[in-house]
Amino acid sequence: MNRTALRPLIFAMSFIAMALLGSSLQAQTAQDSAHLKDWWKNAVIYEIYPRSFQDTNNDGIGDLNGITAHLDYLKELGIDAIWIAPCYPSPLADFGYDISDYENIAPEYGTLADFDRLVAEAKKRNIRIMMDMVMNHTSDQHKWFLESKSSKTNPYRDWYVWRDGKGETATSQGEPPNNWLSEFGHSAWQWDPTTRQYYYHKFYIQQPDLNWDNPKVHEAFKNIMRFWYKHGVAGFRFDAITTLFEDPTLADEDYVRDKDGNIIINAAGDKQTDGKKTEFLPQVDDVMQEMRAASDAYPSNKFPGTHLFVGETYVPNIAALAKLYGTPQKPEFQLPMDTQIGLETHKLDAAIFRKKITEAENDLNGNPPLIVFDNHDNPRLDARFGDGVHDNDIQRVISTLLFTTRGAALFYYGDEIGMKTTPPTRKEDVKDPVGILMWPKYKGRDGERTPMQWDDSKNAGFSNATPWLPVPANYTTINAKAEEADPNSLFHWYQKLIALKKTNDAVANGENIMLDVNNPGVLSWERKSATGVVVVVCNMTADAQTVDLSAAGNSAPKTLLKAHAADPQSLSKIELGPYGVYIGQL
Repeated sequence: MNRTALRPLIFAMSFIAMALLGSSLQAQTAQDSAHLKDWWKNAVIYEIYPRSFQDTNNDGIGDLNGITAHLDYLKELGIDAIWIAPCYPSPLADFGYDISDYENIAPEYGTLADFDRLVAEAKKRNIRIMMDMVMNHTSDQHKWFLESKSSKTNPYRDWYVWRDGKGETATSQGEPPNNWLSEFGHSAWQWDPTTRQYYYHKFYIQQPDLNWDNPKVHEAFKNIMRFWYKHGVAGFRFDAITTLFEDPTLADEDYVRDKDGNIIINAAGDKQTDGKKTEFLPQVDDVMQEMRAASDAYPSNKFPGTHLFVGETYVPNIAALAKLYGTPQKPEFQLPMDTQIGLETHKLDAAIFRKKITEAENDLNGNPPLIVFDNHDNPRLDARFGDGVHDNDIQRVISTLLFTTRGAALFYYGDEIGMKTTPPTRKEDVKDPVGILMWPKYKGRDGERTPMQWDDSKNAGFSNATPWLPVPANYTTINAKAEEADPNSLFHWYQKLIALKKTNDAVANGENIMLDVNNPGVLSWERKSATGVVVVVCNMTADAQTVDLSAAGNSAPKTLLKAHAADPQSLSKIELGPYGVYIGQL
C-alpha cells in the first residue's frame, strides 16, 4: 500500500491516540487537583520554635534564614508543612505570643523579604509554611490596645474587654469584677488607672483579651489572614482558640476541689477555678465558621491547594473535639488537635491509648484526626513517657503510633533526634516568665525550648554566639549529624515511618482497626484499605512479649519495619523485645 493510501489510517490512529492522551491528562489533572485539595489529610507537620532552630546572624537567636538553611534536612525527613511559632514583632512578655504587629516579621527573626524567600525555597521542595494565628489577645503594646486604653471614648475602646470593679469609688479601684484567673497565675483582671477600669487577660497581664463581640475585630483578623495568604502562607495554627469568649454575666467560676472537698491551690498560690465561664463558649464555633468561609474564599495561587486551619484545642472529650471540625455546610478546623492521647496521657498505657485511638477513628464523623504528642508548651517526650533507660525505644513506640494511625501527624523540632527536656536548675537562669512566677513548683517551659542540636561543634552548631538558652550538655552525642550517619538512629526510624505513611496505601488511607483488644501491655492494630492490610504491633512494656494476632489472618506478614522484634512466620506468634515494634504487610 502506498503512503497516500495510508494517510487516512494514520490520521485516524493519531486522532485516537490524541483522544486517549487527552483523556489520560484530564484524569491525571483531576487526580492532582484532588490531591492538592486534600493535601492535609495525611500530612506530616513539623513545628519550629524559630528562636531555637538556627541562628545565622550570630546574635544567639534563631531566625527565618536559619529555617531556610535547613529545608533540605526537612525534605529528607519527609515533612509536608512547617508550623512556625510566632515570629511577629513582640515585646516578648510571652516570647512572641504577645503580638504588637500582625503584619510584619520581628527584626530578630529577619524581614518580610526573608519570609518570602523561605516560602519560595520551601515551595521548591514541596513544603508548605504555616503561621501561628493568635486571635484571643494582643500585646499591650499593640496600637489597638494603646488606643483602647487612652480613653473610654476612643474608637478602639470596645476592641478589648473592659469592666468596672466591685466597690469602686472615686479614691479606690475596688476589687476585680470576679474570681476569674489568668492561666499564668493570679487575677485575670488588671486595673488601669488612666480610665479607671479593669481589662481582662486570660494569659499574661501584657496580653489583653480582644472583644470578639465586636464585628470590627472579626474583619481585622480576616484582613490579617489575607495579608499572609498574599505572602504564600498555606494556613494557620490557631492559638488558645477555645478562650475567645467569656460569660457576659461575669459570674464567678466554681473552685476546683480535691476528693476530700478541699479547694485546690495551684502552683501560683491561687484558689484554682474551673474555667467554665471563660473557655469553650459556643460562640467560638460561629467565629471559626466565619473565618473558615473567608479563608476558603481566598485563592491559593502562591501554593495551590486548600488553606489549612489547625486548632490548639485542649478539649475534655472526643465529642467536644468532633464539634470543632464543624459540618460540611459550616466547616471550622480541618485539623483540631487531639491532645487527649499524647499531651494529657503521661504514661504508656495500652488500654488508654487503645480507647483514645478508637474514639479518634470512630467518633469524629469520618474526619481525619491530628494526634499531637509534643509542642513548645510541654516537656519533651522523655520527661513525660521515658524511664531514663529506654527513652529512645519508647520514642520509637510513640512515633510509630503517631505516623501509622489514621490522619495527619504533627511533631516538634528535635523529636526526630531524641532531644531531651533540660529545665533550668536555678531560678536566676529562667527565661520563661511563668517559670519565674511559679518557681520551684513549676520551672517554666525553657526545658523544651532549648536550641536544636545540629552537630557536636560549639553550641551544637546552633550559633557562634552565646545562645539565648543554654545548649544541653548531651549535644555531643545527641545531634542531627550523628543521627543522619547512623542507619539505626531515631532519625532514620522517623524517616522510614514517614515514608511508609506516604507510600503505603493502607497506612495512608486505610481504616484503623484495633486487634488483641484485651492485651494490657501490647497495642496492636491493622490499617486496612482496598489494596492491602498492614499490621502494627507496639510493646508498651519493658518486658519481652509474644502476641497472637491470628484472628486477623493466617498469612505470613512481610516485614516493613521493626525494632527489637523478630520476623514472624505467622500472625500467631509475634515476638517483641522491651518496647519493641513490628510493622508487617499482609
